[in-house]
Amino acid sequence: MEDKILYTITIFSENTVGLLNQVTIIFTRRGLNIETLSVSPSALEGIHKFTITTFANEETIEKVVKQIDKRVDIVKAYYNTNDDLVFQEIALYKVSTDKLLSLGSIEDIIRRYNTRILDITETWTVLEKTGHYDETQSLFKELSDTIGVLQFIRSGRVAITKSKVERLSDMLAAMEEKINRKK
Repeated sequence: MEDKILYTITIFSENTVGLLNQVTIIFTRRGLNIETLSVSPSALEGIHKFTITTFANEETIEKVVKQIDKRVDIVKAYYNTNDDLVFQEIALYKVSTDKLLSLGSIEDIIRRYNTRILDITETWTVLEKTGHYDETQSLFKELSDTIGVLQFIRSGRVAITKSKVERLSDMLAAMEEKINRKK
């Protein structure tokens, strides 16, 4: 059996109530866990972009994308590997200000992890780290091991393809050209 790898599925759709539920049911039926999920408007007006990551083999991921594509409100769905994408996650860490200052120089952590301080009070400090999963997790582990983390949250993956424009733009342009030729 083929090894499972992390795939990123990009779905372009109209902003329709209940669509997320329809999409997640497809993953559930195939026994796939959604690792991360991010939804936002895309660069194309009126079109939303879902970015979903999951571990699967290529045969399964192809079937999932084909099933998603069949949904009425879906404009188009694609899948990619990490090599095809530029991607990031964002993580927020709330730590005790006293404990953070007890480390001596917090500048070391900020420089080593390219971290920003978002908010600081007498009792807590919120740090932000943008990067890949292993980078945000490494900072989480270090903070947990040294001073403790009061709260932690990581976003879903946000990703864009390495191609010049969205693949959907190419598909829509080809469809428009085909329609114009028929006129």
